[in-house]
Amino acid sequence: MLVAARAGGSTSWAAYGVPDTADAEIGSVSKGLTGLLLHEAIDRAEVSLGTTLGGALGRPEASYAPLTLGAVASHRSGLPSQPPMPGERSLARRTWRMWRHGENPYGDSVADLLDQAADARIGRDRFVYSNLGFELLGAALARAAGDCFPGVLRERVLEPLGMTRAHVPVREADLRPESLTGRSRGGRPHAAWVGDAIGPAGGVRCTAADLAALLDGLVERSAPGIGALEARADATGGSRIGAAWLTTSVRGREVVWHNGRTGGFASWVGVDRARETAVAIVSATAMSVDDAGFRSLEALSP
Repeated sequence: MLVAARAGGSTSWAAYGVPDTADAEIGSVSKGLTGLLLHEAIDRAEVSLGTTLGGALGRPEASYAPLTLGAVASHRSGLPSQPPMPGERSLARRTWRMWRHGENPYGDSVADLLDQAADARIGRDRFVYSNLGFELLGAALARAAGDCFPGVLRERVLEPLGMTRAHVPVREADLRPESLTGRSRGGRPHAAWVGDAIGPAGGVRCTAADLAALLDGLVERSAPGIGALEARADATGGSRIGAAWLTTSVRGREVVWHNGRTGGFASWVGVDRARETAVAIVSATAMSVDDAGFRSLEALSP
C-alpha cells in the first residue's frame, strides 16, 4: 500500500510492504491529472473550455465533434462510458475476461479509439461518468500540444509537480522492475492496464513520493492547471465537479477528491483546501479505499 498525507505545512509518505520506489496504478485518479493538463493548456491559451472535440481532434464528421472540452471534463457531454464495440471486443466481453482471467481490458491505440467512438450515441446534458470522454480529452490535449499524451503530461504536469517517478506505460515493456502487480479482491493477479488510449482516463502509475508531491501542489495551489479543482457543474449525490475533480460536503467541510479502481488496484486522493490538509492512498488490491481516505482526511484536521 502507498500512502501520503499533508498537514501542518509538512508532507509525509510511506510504501508499506513494498520498496519505496514501487509504483502502482492510480486508476481514475489519472483523470484528475488530465484535468490539470486541460487547465494548464487553457492557461497557455492553447485550448478553451469551449473548444470542440471535433476541432481539437480533426474529426469534424464524428458524432462527438460538437462536444466541448469543458463538457467532457465535467462528465456532462453525453458520451457513454465506453465506445460501442461489437462481439469479442465489446465492453462486456472485455470486462468478463478481466474478472475471469485477469486480462487487461484496454490496450487500444488512439487511432482505434477515434474510429471506435466516431459513431458513439450522444446522450443528453446530464452527469454520466465516461472513461471514453477522458480518453478523447487526453487525445485532444496531446494533439493540441503536438505530442503524445505520456509526453505532454510528463512535461507539463508531472515534472513541474515533482512527480519524478510517475509514468504512463503504453506497453507491458514500459513497466519497470519495481512496478507492482495488483490483485483482485479474491487474490487473482491482474495484468497491468497499459495502452495508448487509456492513459488519460486510467493509465498513470505513481510512487508514494509522487503522491506526496501531488498533495503539495494541490494544497499549495502551485500545481499546473490548478483551476481544474474549481467546481462549475453538478455531478451526483449532491457533489459538484470541475475538470474531473469532485467537491463534496462532508460533515461541514468541503473535500475536493477523486478515486480510482482498476482490475488490481484502488486509489483515493482528497484535499481539504480550507484546512490545508490532504491524503492519498493506493492499494494493490482492488478494494475501495474511499472510506479510509475520507476518514483519514478528517482525522488530520478534527
